[in-house]
Amino acid sequence: MEISQGIKIIFIGTPEFGAIVLEGLIKNDLRPVLVITAPDKPVGRKQILTPSSVKVIAEKYNVPVSQIVNLKNSTSVNLLSKEKPDLIIVAAYGQILPKEILDIPKYGCLNIHPSLLPKYRGPSPIQATILNDETEIGVSIIKMVSRVDAGPIVAKSKIQIPKSKITYLELHDELADLGARLLVKTIPDWLEGKIKPAPQDEARATYTKILTRQDGKIDWKKPAEYIERQIGAFNPEPGTFCLVNGKVLKIIKAGIQEQTKAGPFGSPGKTYLATNDKIACQTGKNFLIIEELQLEGKKPTAASAFIKGHKDFIGTVLN
Repeated sequence: MEISQGIKIIFIGTPEFGAIVLEGLIKNDLRPVLVITAPDKPVGRKQILTPSSVKVIAEKYNVPVSQIVNLKNSTSVNLLSKEKPDLIIVAAYGQILPKEILDIPKYGCLNIHPSLLPKYRGPSPIQATILNDETEIGVSIIKMVSRVDAGPIVAKSKIQIPKSKITYLELHDELADLGARLLVKTIPDWLEGKIKPAPQDEARATYTKILTRQDGKIDWKKPAEYIERQIGAFNPEPGTFCLVNGKVLKIIKAGIQEQTKAGPFGSPGKTYLATNDKIACQTGKNFLIIEELQLEGKKPTAASAFIKGHKDFIGTVLN
């Protein structure tokens, strides 16, 4: 009988990435004895109290759930200690586990991170990968230590990024699924001592940050290629936007049109009518072709419909 059968696992995670990983574990007979996730939060204009994606999956499979605000207090440490887990798995939780928790399980704490560590440690690795026009991305499983994403590497798996437009949501789901499959494959060998974790090369470590709304502000002096990647990286959050007549204009979907003649032809941010009633916007290099957008207080709309409702839009300069 494999050692992974009957293993006591505690799973810790909150958003959709963690939910995909959790469901992958459960479907492969690696069912946790307890799931730790964040408390329900008010969502939307009506501020409806909504459970985390991880909680939804845990309840779907009748796995006990504990919603914890802070893992560093003694109550949280005691809760986990009483469960006597053999292994703790963390996926997208957003808190650093204290040493008191890291020391609880016999086989340590494993974290799955959506980057090829040591590159892109921190909270926004997928977005950074898209923005920096990387050709590959992957997931890393590490044995957790007290520093963020700095533990030795237990396993890695990578995929190639297509040169066509790629979005955060597309990569997010693919990496979560890849991470779940890698965990299922790795855990038995880890428990049997067949894997020797490899220390990360600190000299090669890079870091990402918590994204804010201002990160999505378009600088029209940048090349269209960069702005297109920005739109893909920041959809749905924090969103990519500019200003028109003092109102926020969110750019949801766009492409690129190369300039066949020397440019730019106008001020960065100036709008022109493109083919198929789309909107061409001058950038520092080439045109950004806006296909879908959303004006403050309105619903998302195709560029052609937007132009019909805003006949004076073409020729304006976006800020």
